[in-house]
Amino acid sequence: MLITFSQGKIIANHRELMVKLEGRAKVTLQAQVDDVELIGSANVVTALASGVNWSTRLDNSEQLEALSTAIGIAIKYR
Repeated sequence: MLITFSQGKIIANHRELMVKLEGRAKVTLQAQVDDVELIGSANVVTALASGVNWSTRLDNSEQLEALSTAIGIAIKYR
């Protein structure tokens, strides 16, 4: 699945997630789906594991819901 948001693109499947940020630096964030958390109150995708620690904010809840469906992870509301 491909999701485009204001800061770049998210490429996701049931095993891994890749966030490609636009701009001169061409930053790519990658994580296994098991290491990803979706936070609904702020529309944030975060990855935390051994050697991995990053987060990015999406534009809206629809993008987060589409990502949740694509990778099979429930959105957490805090």
